[in-house]
Amino acid sequence: MVREALAALLGLEPDIEVAAQVGRGDEVLPTALALAAAGTPVDVALLDIEMPGIDGLAAAELLHRELPGIRIVILTTFGRPGFLRRAMEVGVSAFMVKDAPAAELASAIRRVLAGERVIDPNLAAAALADGINPLTARERAVLEASADGSVNSEIAARLFLSEGTVRNYLSACIQKTGARNRAEAVRIAYEKGWL
Repeated sequence: MVREALAALLGLEPDIEVAAQVGRGDEVLPTALALAAAGTPVDVALLDIEMPGIDGLAAAELLHRELPGIRIVILTTFGRPGFLRRAMEVGVSAFMVKDAPAAELASAIRRVLAGERVIDPNLAAAALADGINPLTARERAVLEASADGSVNSEIAARLFLSEGTVRNYLSACIQKTGARNRAEAVRIAYEKGWL
């Protein structure tokens, strides 16, 4: 419903045409590739962070890698500094929270097409104040794999690591997040947008 409402609002803009809509993150790249193959290249992709299939940040990373000419705008309710940092790392051009007025979204689309980066100013200030994500990519992978309650041996098998290595990564995650245990480390990392 929200996606369709946004598409309708953007469709009212005289210089914006909505080429496609998808409901899942894993449909973003195939749809953009199909449109490009059909002679309808996409200029801007508007994504949310929370999407079924794969999340919007993972979809943005794939899209940026395969079709680097597409500008990516993240519009989300999850205005967390860690998400903003991750979005910038994967090539997102704009990051806005959903409570922004619709006119600001259309303006952001025009601005990213002009080569600008558009970031919610309050979120940018919070990201600067929050500091960088202290977890390495491998620590994030191990911590995320533990989020479903998997034991070390299951995580090790899934990530092709030894149990001792998994234990060491989880210990580092607990220390870096200031948590008491792995469940709390997962919660803190999600709250900060690090996972």
